Amino acid sequence: AEIAIATADVILFMTDVHQGLVDADAKVADMLRRSHKPVVLVVNKVDSFQKYMSDVYEFYNLGIGDPHPVSSLAKLGIGDMLDEVTALFPQDVEQEEDERPRIAVVGKPNAGKSSIINKLLGENRVIVSDVAGTTRDAIDTAVTWDDKEYVFIDTAGLRRKNKIKEEIEKLKNK
Repeated sequence: AEIAIATADVILFMTDVHQGLVDADAKVADMLRRSHKPVVLVVNKVDSFQKYMSDVYEFYNLGIGDPHPVSSLAKLGIGDMLDEVTALFPQDVEQEEDERPRIAVVGKPNAGKSSIINKLLGENRVIVSDVAGTTRDAIDTAVTWDDKEYVFIDTAGLRRKNKIKEEIEKLKNK
């Protein structure tokens, strides 16, 4: 996730409205603030704006901008979220053909990072599972939106080191 953040032009910070604002979200927000990269705060799993909007407002407490409610399952709010992402790209930088804008999708496990990428693609390219830790490495995926190509980076869920139980993950993070 740190490499993805360092190489990204814009960062999508995925949170989960059902879990609400948790300590891990605050820690990720602090890390993203230190990156000095533009961040779009996305509150996922808002399957009904009318039902969950009062819960979305809680995410203002992270202090990293306006929360954008989306439902990757119901495809709600995704267009508005993408408009915000593209508005944050540097406008005065000339880009070569192979230098597509890169967007890192970060957040805690099971916030819906992989789900949103699959919805943007219109196909199930990255694995989605209820099992935390399914995504272990950053996965770059090309997405075309409004006839422009972007690279979305699906990252593993960010967890505290003392919460990592599998030996392979402990070794990888050393």
